Amino acid sequence: MILYELISFEALRVIWWLLMGVLLIAFAMTDGFDMGAGTLLPFVARTDIERRVVFNTMGPVWEGNQVWFILGGGAIFAAWPPLYAISFSGFYLAMFLILGAMILRPVAFKYRSKRKDPRWRAMWDRALFIGSAVPALLFGVAVGNVLLGVPFHLTPSLMPVYEGGLFAKFFGLLRPFALLCGVVSLALLVLHGAGWLVLKTTGDLQSRARRYGVRAGLVVLAGYALAGLWLYFGVTGYAFVTPPAHDGPSNPLIHEVLRQGSWLAAYGERPWILIAPVLGFLGTLLAIGALRSGRDTLPILCSQMAIFGMISSVGLVMFPFILPSSTHPTSSLSVWDASSSHQTLFVMLVAGVIFLPLIIAYTAWVYRVLWGKVTPESIDENDTHAY
Repeated sequence: MILYELISFEALRVIWWLLMGVLLIAFAMTDGFDMGAGTLLPFVARTDIERRVVFNTMGPVWEGNQVWFILGGGAIFAAWPPLYAISFSGFYLAMFLILGAMILRPVAFKYRSKRKDPRWRAMWDRALFIGSAVPALLFGVAVGNVLLGVPFHLTPSLMPVYEGGLFAKFFGLLRPFALLCGVVSLALLVLHGAGWLVLKTTGDLQSRARRYGVRAGLVVLAGYALAGLWLYFGVTGYAFVTPPAHDGPSNPLIHEVLRQGSWLAAYGERPWILIAPVLGFLGTLLAIGALRSGRDTLPILCSQMAIFGMISSVGLVMFPFILPSSTHPTSSLSVWDASSSHQTLFVMLVAGVIFLPLIIAYTAWVYRVLWGKVTPESIDENDTHAY
């Protein structure tokens, strides 16, 4: 009870905004290399045994990586109910495509090597590619739409209304800036996946992963820089007319919001957040250099730095906004007016403090046990247990 009173409502809102970012970054760092490696499958693997090597680098860990996706969705549902309701209903078709694609991945892992028919295996290879590339692209498209603003409004009773029909909701997401963000997301995870394959494979397959990883890294650099320029010159930001109460009720309609200026004005107000894009660019450059220099472990560590910096840069420039409304700016959701209650956030924090270290410790133990290269010889020796 004393601890509950010591941690203010304002502090809990900021803590859960940070934890939401941590969970999303952890998902991108773990399941992201799965998606990147799956996207690279048709390009780096030329023979059936090479394709099996790629499958077996991911097969033992992909299920554990999905935990961060589930935790992120659960955290949004419990800590930020309006955000969950509006994003999952407004992005319904996109979410459906993402989940459908992600279902293809485990099915491909389980069924691909059940038969030796080349056509059967080629079908599941395509399934893994689709199940990896589509989510990697659409996650970036979603981030781009959040920066642009989403067409919704809240009724006086706080009922969210998303404008447009079902298909309009999906095709309305495919705006040029959002598509650019999708390309950056896909290229970034391909770079990350290349780092994973370099870490886990050898020979020609590893060499091809290096080459494609370098190309993906160059796309990331160009796309991220272009997105920054586009944000500065072509995307309007959001701002409160008067500062909201940080411990006030969760009702966006009591604060007036205007579209004005640029998101990047946040760098002038809080210069320290420049560290995020710097890490994004630096991590990508270092990953490219590590791939070219023949390093095995360094590329994936540097791509993780890039992921951390780029995702953080979005959250930091938007703070305190988490889901702006393009049609009714006052309905925009922010950290200060879209959270659950003080008690709910506190109980969730206690659960997080208990269980997150256990999840991290178990994940670290799994990767330690599975450390090492996957080779054609290791698959031949354990054919009955390999993917």
